[in-house]
Amino acid sequence: MRVAVLSSGGKDSAAAWWWAICRGWDVTHLVTVRITGGDSWMFQVPGTHLVEHQAKLAGVQWVEVHSEGKQELEITDLETALSQLEIDGVVSGALRSDYQKSRIERMAERLNIKSWTPLWHQKSQSHMHGLIENGFDVFITGVSCEGLGKEWIGRTLNPSLLAELEELAQRYRFNVDGEGGEYETLVTGGPHLSGSLQLTGSVNWDGVRGTFEIESVHLIA
Repeated sequence: MRVAVLSSGGKDSAAAWWWAICRGWDVTHLVTVRITGGDSWMFQVPGTHLVEHQAKLAGVQWVEVHSEGKQELEITDLETALSQLEIDGVVSGALRSDYQKSRIERMAERLNIKSWTPLWHQKSQSHMHGLIENGFDVFITGVSCEGLGKEWIGRTLNPSLLAELEELAQRYRFNVDGEGGEYETLVTGGPHLSGSLQLTGSVNWDGVRGTFEIESVHLIA
């Protein structure tokens, strides 16, 4: 089975990618939709260019799809790119977005390929614990909700930090898996990679939300 994985570089994409590998499938491409406009209805906007480095560590071809992020047109841009690949299906890390899942499935039908969303409706805590237990290095690149302050930016989750995140999520009533946009992540290492990414940068904080501004990336074999 030859599949492409839709990847933003974050934890959900990485988990879906690892799921495909565990099934013995040949992950031939990582496909990233790079939004050139201000926002997107379906895809993550910041930091997606870093998927290229993950692809290098895994020895997988990276496919960069440019889109303005306009509603319905962004799925057309993705479909055009996937139509050029020799694949049997596409794997995505959708958790609970019916909007995203339904459009990817209809696109796959038009392309006569399969669509898999292995994380669909997975329980938040199970998903997060599974990432840590399986050795994924989940680096927090941005936060934007009450309860998550500047100190969380640039941290890599571990068991103790995850416990703290769960406690804050319960207290401030946000999604511990970040599905509501509470925080953004980049996976810098894990069982799907043959090395890791070492990031240097600085924190940009406006008093309410913030991001980790990456200045350089080094590949550690």
